[in-house]
Amino acid sequence: MRYYIADLHFCHENLNTRMDCRGFESGETMNEYMIAQWNSRVRKRDEVVILGDFCISKKGEVANAILERLNGRKYLIIGNHDHFIANKQFDPSHFEWITHYREINDNNRKVILCHYPVMCYNGQYRRNAKGEPKTYMLYGHVHDTYDEYLIDDFQRQTRASTRPVLGKSGEEEMVSIPCQMINCFCMFSDYVPLTLDEWIEVDRKRRDGMKREDDC
Repeated sequence: MRYYIADLHFCHENLNTRMDCRGFESGETMNEYMIAQWNSRVRKRDEVVILGDFCISKKGEVANAILERLNGRKYLIIGNHDHFIANKQFDPSHFEWITHYREINDNNRKVILCHYPVMCYNGQYRRNAKGEPKTYMLYGHVHDTYDEYLIDDFQRQTRASTRPVLGKSGEEEMVSIPCQMINCFCMFSDYVPLTLDEWIEVDRKRRDGMKREDDC
């Protein structure tokens, strides 16, 4: 099984009272909860793609110790806070690969992986024979901030747009643009890595409930 998650920010104690307001009594308590949540789902042979900002500590040995406690085969999309990977004490063998950007296949769907949201991603117009989206862009970085609401606005506008394509009849048809960008922020899943299908459902429900200024 393959799972995805973003912006765990291990050791980032300030996020308990600022920005995310995670509410744990300490950074250590937060770390222990996230490890338990991860291991409640992930098994030894499972794969987990971390979409950046895994650990705020710059000490390689700190990241090593956490990674050794997490189940599964791990893959890292580098985030802006992942400074530990440059530390001499960090053991990169904890990850199957470490990169800034990657495109993979997940059950016949293309998945674009990047810490930062990519508005015009490769394959965003593609649909399968049933008219379903064939490509998904998974990102992190923005957490649940104002930037995420801007991204939501962009997606709504893009999905409401249409463009001409050549149909099966040989004539042009106006079709909408799928635009499937999913924020895999860890708090949206209670710190549990999720499959692509699970993230699609979590994202759909969350965006349906997002309160916008024009809804007030």
